[in-house]
Amino acid sequence: MSGRSREAPDSPGAEVLAPLPTQIMRSQPRLSGRQKAAIVVRVLLAGGARLPLSALPEHLQAALTEQIGSMRLVDRDTMLGVVSEFLAELEAVGLSFPGGIDGAISMLDGHISANAASRLRRLAGASGKADPWERVATHDQERLLPVLGEESIEVGAVMLSKLPVPRAAALLEAMPGERARALTRGMARTAGVDPETVRRIGLALAAQLEAQPPRAFDTGPVERVGAILNASPSATREDVLEGLALADPDFGRQVRKAIFTFGHIPRRLPPRSVAAVVRAVDPASLTAALTAASAAGGRLAEAAEFLLSNLPQRMADAQREAVAETPPVAPRTGEDAMAEVIAAIRRLEADGELALISDEDRTAG
Repeated sequence: MSGRSREAPDSPGAEVLAPLPTQIMRSQPRLSGRQKAAIVVRVLLAGGARLPLSALPEHLQAALTEQIGSMRLVDRDTMLGVVSEFLAELEAVGLSFPGGIDGAISMLDGHISANAASRLRRLAGASGKADPWERVATHDQERLLPVLGEESIEVGAVMLSKLPVPRAAALLEAMPGERARALTRGMARTAGVDPETVRRIGLALAAQLEAQPPRAFDTGPVERVGAILNASPSATREDVLEGLALADPDFGRQVRKAIFTFGHIPRRLPPRSVAAVVRAVDPASLTAALTAASAAGGRLAEAAEFLLSNLPQRMADAQREAVAETPPVAPRTGEDAMAEVIAAIRRLEADGELALISDEDRTAG
């Protein structure tokens, strides 16, 4: 090829060969790591592989792209040597690490404190190389929602555009209707935003999110108060709820909505899940709960009948017989037994074995 490339301009084929590079990268031991990476990527792409290069930090994506753009031809011996070296390194790997501080923090989730994780993310952001949007995406919906609601429409639209699609969809669903519509309209104005501006927005949001102190509790105050009152005697529960209604009506309404007691069973528990609940409760406790509820009348008796009516016939007959033969149950014993039934329902719900019916579901139905 080199001989033909030196043909006179008027010789046959010179016009076609002239645009080709005149130098081929020959086998050499001094290839840089970027050059080797570019060769491997080119070989894999030529073979039809789909590479998750978007998972790399943006500065590495840019460096790889620039390296590929600067290269022309590589001879076969060099290509085979680089690929062989790459395969040898793969075969020698005993462990792989996530790469990047965010990947390391995710791998150590549950083993390091939230304070340590937040500090490490801030240090990584200060290096200027980490993608700030990866740090933004690590925060849960409860922490992202207030930011999305308070920032300008333009910033919120950029934020939604940079988050993973499922996360963005969940956030949009949780927003008030008018705000959600404004954010989606705002996304139409993000087409001309340059990458550096998007990065600066990500850095600002990441710093804002990480400046918030980590939460000491996994659940909110409504859920915690509701769980405590669920396990409290009914007299205590009603007294506390009445006090909350006077002192903080909005909080009181939320807590009352979060409470799930034995009397709520007919409204909240799907009939098909009754058998699973009964199997999850100690038989003696179940009999005590049904006996006490049946004797109490009102909503408690309705709940007991609901459970019995939705059991298989043979199981229901046996349970009715046990209730009929059981002597009156002390009030405290009955409360404790009904609390055990509720605790079993909550466990099954947490394990994903049943789904309670919400007030919204009942309204929609």
